[in-house]
Amino acid sequence: MNTELIQPDRGQDATSIHLVNADGFDTFAKGLSGPQRAALAAQKFTGKGYQVGIVPAKDAKDDGWFAVGGVANPEELSSWCLAKLAESLPAGTYRLDGRDPGPALHGWQTAQYVFDRYKSDPDAEGPRVLLTEKAGRIDAAMFEARAECLVRDLINTPAEDMGPAGLEAEAERIAKAHGGKLNVVRGDALEQGFPMVHAVGRAAARHHAPRLIEVEWGKESAPRVAIVGKGVCFDSGGLDVKSAAGMKLMKKDMGGAAHALALAEWIMASELPVRLHLVVPAVENAISSNAFRPGDVLQTRKGLTVEIGNTDAEGRLILGDALTLASEHDPELIVDFATLTGAARVALGPDFPALMTRRDETADALIAAGRANDDEPWRLPLPEAYVEYLASDIADTNNAQSNPYAGASVAGLFLDKFVGDGVEWAHFDTFGWRPFPKPGRPKGGAAYGLRATYHMLKGRFS
Repeated sequence: MNTELIQPDRGQDATSIHLVNADGFDTFAKGLSGPQRAALAAQKFTGKGYQVGIVPAKDAKDDGWFAVGGVANPEELSSWCLAKLAESLPAGTYRLDGRDPGPALHGWQTAQYVFDRYKSDPDAEGPRVLLTEKAGRIDAAMFEARAECLVRDLINTPAEDMGPAGLEAEAERIAKAHGGKLNVVRGDALEQGFPMVHAVGRAAARHHAPRLIEVEWGKESAPRVAIVGKGVCFDSGGLDVKSAAGMKLMKKDMGGAAHALALAEWIMASELPVRLHLVVPAVENAISSNAFRPGDVLQTRKGLTVEIGNTDAEGRLILGDALTLASEHDPELIVDFATLTGAARVALGPDFPALMTRRDETADALIAAGRANDDEPWRLPLPEAYVEYLASDIADTNNAQSNPYAGASVAGLFLDKFVGDGVEWAHFDTFGWRPFPKPGRPKGGAAYGLRATYHMLKGRFS
């Protein structure tokens, strides 16, 4: 993420951007010259959302120009209303005519995200810079955009380069940059304290060995908040192996860990007054002679026993040990992120993360923060009536149900067993991937629920 995409407005030269919607376009056009109206007509610009027009200066001798963008409401800007402009305009410096960009600073930055790590000849086009009169908001806007783009970077990186060791390296970078304390338990050492993390990850090759990653940050006297992220760096399905099509996007199965790491860094960079506990169980669910099997019974950090009904329901296993650890420190709140179930995608599609909480107040605060910041989650229930779907004849619980009903909620109910009694908890079942591009949001790794969670935390603890 280029740190110079937004800059304070000190009166420097800049190309003007005018915003208009379809209802106001005729009035706007009356103030233009004939050649200017003709230029917009040639571009088929009518003021519809995400349209971009280039308008020449009125004086034919002047080689200047200004831009016009179509938005839903020029008076109420959203995160994404300038994103198409940021994608389409040539490199240069721009100023929004008559008002400050406000929340649109976010989409202006994220629209210029490019994942070119593996391209031998990356696009060298220069940045589009937007000026803002509110210089005090620049740092906050940059932290927000960097967090979103970090999620994209981590998810977009293939599993060979973003395995458990890669997630550990990212956690180490964040801890060093912000004065956090890193602790990592790796390989066979997991068997005692984190047996489900060990069981899921033990079949992977040594350089992809499983690990439990923790970062502690902040004053010990501050309210304790735990952020937990599912770090399945590649999911073959284990012995219940996925199809080729099912494996194609499984580099993104560490999307929960990507959200947790990015949120943790955003909290640290913003100096939010909390005692942060980041927990990332990182594994590869591989197939080998020592892979865990359907029918096995696993021990857990919690002390419960889990019968394995499906080795492809592995994310909830590693989260179980991680949530137990987070609960042991008596946090005021635990939030976990996980690319957990296909059922959530069937129910809500890719754009809305499924949100499950123990308390209505927690859900209400997250939904309100999401709506206010164009990152709305959608709440699904945790109904006690479905706990029986996880019953086991030989263990305390099964990890998978044998029927096709309410899969996202049943996965949430499994996780609930490992969260401490009385602990406030929110669970995001997120896709972590955008299958179709939108302005400011390219196809590929994507953050959902990240901004909702940060702004909820900021409102609650700052």
